[in-house]
Amino acid sequence: MKKLTILAFLLTIFHAFSQADSTDINIELDEAAYQHIMDSINNSYTFQKGSIPLGNDLATLHVPEGFKFLDAEQSQQVLTELWGNPPSETMGMLFPEDISVVGDDFTYAIEITYSEEGYIEDDDADDIDYDELMEDMQESAVQENKERSKLGYPTAEIVGWAAEPFYDQSSKKLHWAKEIKFEGMEMNTLNYNIRVLGRKGYLNLNAISDMDKLPLVQTNIDRVISSAEFNPGNRYSDFNPDLDEVAAYGIGGLIAGKVLAKVGFFAALLKFWKVIAVGIVAVFGTLRKRIFGPKNA
Repeated sequence: MKKLTILAFLLTIFHAFSQADSTDINIELDEAAYQHIMDSINNSYTFQKGSIPLGNDLATLHVPEGFKFLDAEQSQQVLTELWGNPPSETMGMLFPEDISVVGDDFTYAIEITYSEEGYIEDDDADDIDYDELMEDMQESAVQENKERSKLGYPTAEIVGWAAEPFYDQSSKKLHWAKEIKFEGMEMNTLNYNIRVLGRKGYLNLNAISDMDKLPLVQTNIDRVISSAEFNPGNRYSDFNPDLDEVAAYGIGGLIAGKVLAKVGFFAALLKFWKVIAVGIVAVFGTLRKRIFGPKNA
């Protein structure tokens, strides 16, 4: 059975439970069968450790201790076929080594992508007022919510920084986190961003999870930040002003989404990592509880 077929089957069951009392539904699925399905999905993926080449000699990922890496092809399957995201280019994903791709033990995963949008000048890094920048992003989100409501999409509010931006001048690495409240969701969403600056663009390492996972993400974030680096010839220090293009924005624009005026903040957010993935993954844990009751009950 294909992974997409399994996903559709499980979501059909979940929908049935959401529409009626569980005592009125006869589903021939015991816990062993459910677990077999979940194990079949999770065991179908092959993870790697060690040093992983990214792109065509573009960069290298040194899989940090406590993590496992899923290559680009398999990650694309997870993001699109299993989690229901639109197709997009990805270099792979990092998962904590003790969690499954789907299941009630899922906490978070980190997608790795590359954006070749030019050399980002960092002259403004020390001058940014991050409180003011947050206010600007919040105001933009409020304006965009008007259009989202008209189109029938749930609104989304940027609550604030979950972790204030920090830029390391020596390593040319930037990271920050936002707390986002989506309409209809009980738990606020954590959007954790890491950017590694290079000669012609930057690596994106993005994690999205629930806000209660922030301490867990922060426990491991230093190892994740240090795990990715550009190869010689593609590093920030290799920039050649006579050959290379300079991006139209700096550090502040990178944090703000840089294309707010063109596509809106949340469109930019979804470009990097689709929020729907969190909801789809959560379904499996909720489904299990609805069918069998709380674990270890």
